This record gives sequence, structure tokens and C-alpha cells, in this order.
Amino acid sequence: MNPLDDEEEKKSFLRILGAFKYYKNYSLMKVKRNEQYLESLPEKHQKLLSKYKDHLNDLKSCIDKNYEIIKLIIKDVGVMFENVPSSEPIKLISPLPNSTDLEKVQTTLKQFVRDWSEEGSEERKTCYEPIISEILARFPPETINPKDVNILVPGAGLGRLAFEIARRGYVCQGNEFSLFMLFASNFILNKCREKNVYKIYPWVQQTDNNILTHHQTMAVTFPDINTSDYNDDCDFSMAAGDFLQVYVHPNKWDCVATCFFIDCANNIVSFIETIFNILKPGGIWINLGPLLYHYSNMLNEDSIEPSYEVVKQVIQGLGFVYEVSKN
Repeated sequence: MNPLDDEEEKKSFLRILGAFKYYKNYSLMKVKRNEQYLESLPEKHQKLLSKYKDHLNDLKSCIDKNYEIIKLIIKDVGVMFENVPSSEPIKLISPLPNSTDLEKVQTTLKQFVRDWSEEGSEERKTCYEPIISEILARFPPETINPKDVNILVPGAGLGRLAFEIARRGYVCQGNEFSLFMLFASNFILNKCREKNVYKIYPWVQQTDNNILTHHQTMAVTFPDINTSDYNDDCDFSMAAGDFLQVYVHPNKWDCVATCFFIDCANNIVSFIETIFNILKPGGIWINLGPLLYHYSNMLNEDSIEPSYEVVKQVIQGLGFVYEVSKN
């Protein structure tokens, strides 16, 4: 590894660690601004908003409880760099985070709902079950030894799809670039040893379109399953890093399963080309998700955003053959 790359990785690590550490201060500061503005309103208005004032106190309590979970998530995350060569030890002193990183912490908390709570089961059925069903159909455990099938899930997020594939007996690896997701998935997959033992309040910063006051302070318990129950049976791993840089060896995977992933590239063609190259001859690519191009509205980010018509031409032009297509 280039020493400069090593230093940049450590800077990124510390920046994101700082965002998790600063979550409580940042969130309470936003509530404090609400309280200060409320106190500046005419007394009559304040009386009419008495329930809202009580609600702000409830929000602060929820933020405190979220931070207790965050402390568990980031505890000992420094070991994620234990094999990185460096001339100096990592000092876990975090710089002041930016607002984008702070919002990503909140997004990560919400991701627990979809991937690891009972409340997210319907969304998982919509997003993950079609992929899992296709894998079972293509590589039926009744006629094929699942341990002979290597499946890659790029953009694995908090790891639930990859875990579910491995739980069915296949050899599965999830790949994730975001340290926000990697911190959280490490906590879920390696440190949670009971079912529904933790509680978060994922919508405390969701201020728009709340019909009922308590919707913003609703709790969600996780994980909905005990992942440690399956550790001995699952051949499952998570690989950190940029998909394009990590997966450079051709003809390695029997199946690549992507869910809401390919539009996360600056150049979608590079993702599709890499998927084609790393699949074994006759391998299967299963994809689900829209074209919500991740970089399309980001300043100072280059991006191309071709229509599905053009993307389909790219897919076929690289050598893929469509077997099933559902628009």
C-alpha cells in the first residue's frame, strides 16, 4: 500500500469516527435552536405549542439513547486498521465533522430499520427476496452443493442481503466502501449476541410531514435475528474497499448480486464491466434497483447518467445475455 494512500485512509477513518462521536452534540444543538426560537415567540403562541415544547424534551431523551448505541458501534473500531502498515500508530483523535458526515450518521441509524428490524421486513421482501429467490432457482440446493457456489454482493450496506444468502448455505462475500456502513455492520454481525436487545430512535431528525407527534420518537428494536446463531453454518465475509479496486481478479465468482448499487458509480460502465470480468464463464449477474445516480447532483463530482435504454445497450455490448428482465 502506498504510504500516502495509507494516510488518506486514516484521515477518512478519523473524520467518520468524529461524525459518530459528535452525533449527540450536533443533534442536541438542533433541538436547542428550536427551543430558543420557541421561547422568542409571543406567549400566546407558546401556550398553543405546549405539546410541541414537551416533544422537544422527548427528542433530547431519544438522542441520548441513540448515542448510547453509537458508543457501542464505535467501540474498538480502531482494530479495523490493525493490519494497515504505517510509520505511526493511529491516534483516535477525531477532527470536527462536516454536516454531510453528520447526516450520514443519521442515515446509518435508519438503515438498521430496513436491514435488521421487524419493521423493515416488508421492505426486505421487496428488495432482497426477489434476488434470493433467483439465486435459489439458478443454484438449487437440492441438486447443487451451495458450498460450491461463490456469490458476491457489492454495496452490501449493513450486510443483511449477503448474510441471508450465506444463511442459505452459499459462500457469500459482501463488499462495502462506506465506513459508516462498515462500522455499523461490524457491530451487528460481530457484536450482537441476542435478538432484539437494542433500541434506537431512527426518526428523531425527521421533521417533515409527521402526522402524529410520537411518529418522530418511535423506537425500533434490533436485530430481529441473532446472527451468532448462524456463525458456524455460514461461510460469510465482508470486504472493505472500493469495488473497482478490490475486485480485479477475473473469472472468480459464480454470481454477483447487486441491489441499489450500480447507480452509485461516477461511471456506471466501469461497474458493469467489472461485474462481467469477475464472473466465471456462464456466471450470473442478478440486479435490482433504480437508476438514482448517486453523483448526479453533487458539486465537483463528475458523473454520467444514461437512461436504462442506454444502460441495457452497455450491458449487452460488454457481453452479457439477458435471461430475465423486469422493468
